[in-house]
Amino acid sequence: MSQHDPSSPTASQHQFNPYSNTNSYADSTSTPLPEGQTTPFLSPPDLPFLNNDPQSLASTPRGSAAYADSFGQNASNANLNAGSAIGNDNDTPLMGGKEYVDDSSQGLGIIARDPTKNKPLYKRPVFWLASSAALVAIILAVILPVYFVVIKPNQNLTASGGGKTNAVTGGDGSTITKDDGSTFVYRNQFGGFWVSDPENPFLDNAQPNSWTPPLNTSWRWGVDRVNGVNLGGLFVLEPFISPALYQPFNGSAMDEWTLSTLLGDQLQSTLEEHYQTFITEEDIAQIAGAGLNWIRLPVPFWAIETWSNVGTDATTGATVSEPFLEKVCWKYILRVLGWARKYGLRVNLDLHSVPGSQNGYNHSGKGGKPNFLNGVMGVANAQRTLDYIRTFAQFISQPEYEHVVPMFGIVNEALVQVIGQDQITAFYLHAHNMIRDITGIGEGKGPYIAIHDGFIGISKWAGFLPGSDRMVLDTHPYFAFDGQPNDEPIDIPAVGGDGTTLGGQWPRQACSAWGNSVNGSRSNFGVTVAGEFSNAFNDCGLFINGVANGPRSKADCDVFTDPSKWTDNIKAGVKEFALASMDALGDWFFWTWKIGNSTAGIVQSPLWSYQLGLENGWMPTDPREAIGKCASLGVQGNPFAGTFESWQTGGAGAGTIAPSVSSQFGTFPPTTIANVPAASITLLPTYTSTGGIQTLPPPTFSPAPTKSINVGNGWANIADTASFVTPISACAYPNAWSAVDAPVPTACGGSAATAR
Repeated sequence: MSQHDPSSPTASQHQFNPYSNTNSYADSTSTPLPEGQTTPFLSPPDLPFLNNDPQSLASTPRGSAAYADSFGQNASNANLNAGSAIGNDNDTPLMGGKEYVDDSSQGLGIIARDPTKNKPLYKRPVFWLASSAALVAIILAVILPVYFVVIKPNQNLTASGGGKTNAVTGGDGSTITKDDGSTFVYRNQFGGFWVSDPENPFLDNAQPNSWTPPLNTSWRWGVDRVNGVNLGGLFVLEPFISPALYQPFNGSAMDEWTLSTLLGDQLQSTLEEHYQTFITEEDIAQIAGAGLNWIRLPVPFWAIETWSNVGTDATTGATVSEPFLEKVCWKYILRVLGWARKYGLRVNLDLHSVPGSQNGYNHSGKGGKPNFLNGVMGVANAQRTLDYIRTFAQFISQPEYEHVVPMFGIVNEALVQVIGQDQITAFYLHAHNMIRDITGIGEGKGPYIAIHDGFIGISKWAGFLPGSDRMVLDTHPYFAFDGQPNDEPIDIPAVGGDGTTLGGQWPRQACSAWGNSVNGSRSNFGVTVAGEFSNAFNDCGLFINGVANGPRSKADCDVFTDPSKWTDNIKAGVKEFALASMDALGDWFFWTWKIGNSTAGIVQSPLWSYQLGLENGWMPTDPREAIGKCASLGVQGNPFAGTFESWQTGGAGAGTIAPSVSSQFGTFPPTTIANVPAASITLLPTYTSTGGIQTLPPPTFSPAPTKSINVGNGWANIADTASFVTPISACAYPNAWSAVDAPVPTACGGSAATAR
């Protein structure tokens, strides 16, 4: 909703200036459609334990909320078509990060005729100069494109101290050779270019499009806009994203915990095949070619480790072991980070699953009740979570990754209505201080720290931790889970439109429900992004509400689960809804890039696939099409002024949290925990900080660079030497994933123990 104001502060002061002097992404009012009605904050999808439903595993893949809070360029598209060599200077932006101009179209200039000479033309020196120049021009026009497009991208030059490099780069039409030797053609009509250098695999010069800064230049919040997509279901499996993995088990596999158990000795081969094939380098190239500039990458804690003993099963007395595939996905996470670097895409690394489950949804690893900061093992699970946050933060804060991963989501979708806002705030403050002890304070020192709104509405986070250093509020607005029938048509003229655009009520509703709320948060919290949204205006789709539950919507789900049945008008209406959502949200990550086929051989949740929408015409081929969409529907609202407070972006005042806030929330563990009687708080089991530090290994390269390079050791700040937590040997812990109502054990440390 922010508008460009020529009188507002300069870009260096975080001016909100999307691309050009146009209406910004989010111009809306706070009243959603139908007109005259107020939409209250809507809770996340029903969790069985909140309703005393015995089906404790019936979870929802994308717990979220639709709400209306009280807050209420056209860049040059010239392409870089040819491959070219680049310098081996990781601190210098290739081409200066500017939009590209094809200088070859300007010719070689004009040679003026000397009027004082009357010699025959062929006897004049100027004739031969002009002829030579013309010949040179012809040679340049013919030979250079062949050299740079065909020869240079495939030529290996020996790196040396003299400045030679193995680096190659290419834009639209260049050929990419993948690790397996196969090739594809890179398509990017937006001036983006890839960069690859086997001798310096940490080169950060690439740029996904002309309006996005190259990786090695600063991102300017309020000026540069996040047009991103999630890689959901890649490393944290979800039934609706990869249904064919779950369908063979006929409803018994409901989350990654049960799937891992049922796969048994086929677990590693099955998941490695998924990691290898679900998202490939060509997907990442397509993301850049689609005009997108960020990836949100969900990752699980078991990329670091699992525990073989997380307590005793209350029914059988057996030791409970976490069944997840430990550590294996990490090398594939590194591969994705390498591809993102190659194509100039920034990454928001999101810790999607934490010990005990932070929300009880299947995408937390295990459906059921959350045991993170909830119940008897709530503090102990939070201790482990802090250790894993620390490990990820240490890795991505290394110089080799600081440009590629400038944002870190520390806990995805914590269920704050159960955990409590004060309790999660104490956790976030503790995590903030821990991360900034690693990275230091201020712009360029480690990633922005993203927290989710917890489904309580983003207005509830206004004034959060004033003086903190570079925090981001992440919100996930969906209409699919708002509990409404959502059967209103999308293939009819758009409300508020000119009669030619389609979408029914849905595009305007997105503008009205989300625009003012998100912009209000930018003014009252700071940097705010939509870490997830989709085209799902209903909940039609295979396993959208979990394996055990069908859709609640009254829409014709037979149509919306089979894209071959979509008419051109449905596609046009969905596209208008997508554009309006993008315009309203401003900085966004679509959920998700890809939905896998079901065993029926088709995508049965097509409203959630960006890639499928691009292929079939219901997603924009240029996200800038969204600019001004809400205004075109007659939705006007309160624009964001355009300037963040200095401390919110790592400037003056960052890291000086108000003493009153530190006093209120600075105690960790919190003094109260959900579902624990006050008399038992000091007796809650904890872990002891005597375990070994868990680090993440650096990548290996094949072929290995011929010169010595620093690949990092996974630990950015070697002064951070505190031990990790480990169980107290004398304690008989209850199952840490199912202990909300368990008896409090003895000899287990007590929650007064230090979390880190």
